[in-house]
Amino acid sequence: MDETLLRDLTPAVIAILVRRGADFAAAEDAVQDALVESVRAWRADPPRDPKGWLVTVAWRKFLDVTRADTSRRRREELVENEPVPGPGEVADDTLQLYFLCAHPSLTPASAVALTLRAVGGLTTRQIAQAYLVPEATIAQRISRAKRTVSGVRFTRPGDVATVLRVLYLVFNEGYSGDVDLAAEAIRLTRQLAAGIDHEEVAGLLALMLLHHARRPARTAPDGRLVPLAEQDRGLWDTRLIAEGVDVLQAALARDRLGEFQAQAAVAALHADAPTAEETDWVQIVEWYDELVRVTDSPVARLNRAVAVGEADGPRAGLAALARLDPALPRHTAVAAYLHERDGDPATAARLYADAARSAPNLPEREHLTRQAARLNALLRGREPGAVALAAEPRETR
Repeated sequence: MDETLLRDLTPAVIAILVRRGADFAAAEDAVQDALVESVRAWRADPPRDPKGWLVTVAWRKFLDVTRADTSRRRREELVENEPVPGPGEVADDTLQLYFLCAHPSLTPASAVALTLRAVGGLTTRQIAQAYLVPEATIAQRISRAKRTVSGVRFTRPGDVATVLRVLYLVFNEGYSGDVDLAAEAIRLTRQLAAGIDHEEVAGLLALMLLHHARRPARTAPDGRLVPLAEQDRGLWDTRLIAEGVDVLQAALARDRLGEFQAQAAVAALHADAPTAEETDWVQIVEWYDELVRVTDSPVARLNRAVAVGEADGPRAGLAALARLDPALPRHTAVAAYLHERDGDPATAARLYADAARSAPNLPEREHLTRQAARLNALLRGREPGAVALAAEPRETR
């Protein structure tokens, strides 16, 4: 059995059933039943047209359920209109399935779960393992989402920005369990890019590729977080970097700058620097200026303050930081780093300790705690000196 083929075909088959008149929940259930049937049937007699086989079997599964649940008149209409078995349909409605799974009436958590199930082809158990939550929780999430979008029909183009936000949420979950969600998000974004000509889809794909290229260097063998400035750049995946830069350049050439293209440009400048010291921080500040112009995001302003501190000195960075809300996530960690760069280890140590207490995850908490401990030891004269480790901005993962 070619599991990758089945996962690639699943969203297209669901979309075909929806276009024929099945509601989303019934179509998804019928396709899951057909996939189970394929495990048994294909081993003995693999079909020449796997998509056509799945469409035929899934439609018949749907009809079986419909015959049991609907009126005689509706049943006869469906039976009369049943397509003749044959080659799979050429039309691909997978794009509409993306929009359906990212429907604005869904919560982000439900949209992510439904996308991974319907478009990604993952099982409920795999999604639960990836998010480290009980399987029943994911099952309820998916069931509620399917009920919410049941009967939805597209009368206007879907919201690309919402789809991209859902895919970015999937990517930022990274890796846990037996499913690599970062790799899965890249696969789904590639699929989306193949079906829609949109510069921000390309921008998101480039951003994911450039971030993912640094993954081997992001953690030490003992699990410790390795900040961007300290990473072994020889471990970065140059193939992914080259692909990401090519995709980004093609998107930027269309001169319709968006959020993900600007973020990808920052990531590309980090990837292009042979060493941390050779990073073009002046250009990075310029790209953050563009990102702030496009999004007016407080997080973008926070990361811009870090870049200003590198380009123009820590006091300039602290001045930029002073204009931002101290309640912003990672604001305290950035302040600690800039104060250390400015030669104030006592303030930096206190701020690192404060930041550790509100860190969003264990690796980051341990990293910030080590930073505070290092500076406190330095202040007590236990160390001759140490180089600060910069907190990595959220956009650069």
